[in-house]
Amino acid sequence: MSDEEARPAELPGIEVFTPRDVPLGGPRAMTVRRTLPQRSRTLIGAWCFADHYGPDDVAATGGMDVAPHPHTGLQTVSWLFSGEIEHRDSLGTHAYVRPGELNLMTAGHGISHSEVSTERTTVLHGVQLWVALPGEHRNTRADFQHHVPGSVRVGGAEVSVFLGTLAGVTSPVRTFSPLLGAEIVLGPGATATLAVDPAFEHGLLVDHGTVRLSGTPLRPADLGYAAPGRDRLTLTNTSDTPARTVLLGGTPFEEEIVMWWNFVGRSQQDVEEARRDWMTGSSSDSRSGSGSGYGYGSRSGSRFGEVRGYDGDRLPAPELPTVGLKPRGRVR
Repeated sequence: MSDEEARPAELPGIEVFTPRDVPLGGPRAMTVRRTLPQRSRTLIGAWCFADHYGPDDVAATGGMDVAPHPHTGLQTVSWLFSGEIEHRDSLGTHAYVRPGELNLMTAGHGISHSEVSTERTTVLHGVQLWVALPGEHRNTRADFQHHVPGSVRVGGAEVSVFLGTLAGVTSPVRTFSPLLGAEIVLGPGATATLAVDPAFEHGLLVDHGTVRLSGTPLRPADLGYAAPGRDRLTLTNTSDTPARTVLLGGTPFEEEIVMWWNFVGRSQQDVEEARRDWMTGSSSDSRSGSGSGYGYGSRSGSRFGEVRGYDGDRLPAPELPTVGLKPRGRVR
């Protein structure tokens, strides 16, 4: 019996989303494939943004060079398949993103950082993901975490869990809502059935190979969406070479968010204040400074602080659109 035949009839099928090409900002623009947000789906759990890039020959493309830029109201999740990226932020963190190693940065009320592929990088390939912070935590202290997960074998797959719990493995990395993030590599023609939390919705991003997710075919760069209610997901590699995927999941995020540029807020005013604070180097409220407990990482007391060690100017914020920013939430 196939997984599709075994699936209860009341469960919806797998939705398939294809990416759009988007150039990143900075002095050396780099094109990425953006799968979240979509017009028809803004969130998968608290995952609100998914960029997928490479494999890029750095000698031909110039690699990644994203100048200092701000974030609010989110966590950034960096996961590489090949290459190396140098990370600097306004907390004073100087770290590297390497294959199989998680770098998670919590923006909270405000942080800024830069990302540059290193001279050691020949091929750059990976994903950049964002997680929306729940309203009660969106002004939390800025933070940076690094974790190197191991891998576990499930059927014909090697699973590396970098956030949440899967296949009996739990990541120690702190999140602010129930989440799952894992790299899953399937051998040629292999199948793996994974027990998952039925309260979660899930998205499977295919990096390379052709994969069937619970009976639905996915091509490279596709994202397959599974609504809550499933207690297992079956992945089958239909190609004769290894297939690599990234599985994202979480409980449905019930709040509406406003996403614009690098900011996640709850209203247009949130975004306008964040943009103004970035452009002026100040703070729109009294929460900056050493006595606030918000830990913006700034020696000067400004909301987004300063990124030290980057050779170049920081990115200016684009102009706000002339039409109002519309809050977006989960599709029901």
